[in-house]
Amino acid sequence: MKKRVLVVDDEPSISMLIDFNLKLAGYDVHCVYDGEAVFQVLPTFRPDVIVLDLMLPKMDGIQVCRRLRSEGNLVPIVMLTALQDLSDKIAGLDNGADDYMTKPFSPQELVSRIQAILRRTAALPALQTDEPMVHGSILVKPEQREAMVDGERVDLTPKEFDLLLYMMKHPGKVLSRQQLLHGVWDYHFLGDTRIVDVHISHLRDKIERNPRSPEYIVTIRNVGYKLSEAPAKDTALNG
Repeated sequence: MKKRVLVVDDEPSISMLIDFNLKLAGYDVHCVYDGEAVFQVLPTFRPDVIVLDLMLPKMDGIQVCRRLRSEGNLVPIVMLTALQDLSDKIAGLDNGADDYMTKPFSPQELVSRIQAILRRTAALPALQTDEPMVHGSILVKPEQREAMVDGERVDLTPKEFDLLLYMMKHPGKVLSRQQLLHGVWDYHFLGDTRIVDVHISHLRDKIERNPRSPEYIVTIRNVGYKLSEAPAKDTALNG
């Protein structure tokens, strides 16, 4: 069965370009042109990925992301933006987008990113066989896709959870931004490493006692990050 992609962009030329390249790659594609239309088509067209423009009529991309996630819909989202300001990209990621691309973009790269997302999604059942993992006061339950700090549940986006889980599997190892793009986002090409920095920042805000002086996720200057060595606390398993 073909994988389904919902394209949401109010520029017909962009929608046609994406539609053509995704169909050429073998996807079932449906296009809509405003934010509200997403929720009108979801009952009949259940996408495996949504390609979502940031600037949309009726309901913008941020609002669409926020509503989807609040309704428990975890479909992967690739955000498209014509804005160069990093804060706009951060806003998309912070509200549930999994990735972003800046217009103008390469249609072939968009196809590659969608393929990477779908490979990663297909691999999730293997992750769910893992036992709970403890690192200091952090407890991660892969099967339930839950994380707790000091016994309190932490609300993580799907990508934040994947990032934390990946780092929990490599404690004490220095991981470059490109390694994280490969391991967490499944990018096999040179990607924008700022997406890693944004997710690390958000993850620190949620799991660190003092995000400005992190004790778990440590920056290794000019290289990347590592999950610092920390003794496991048995009390974390009681959460």
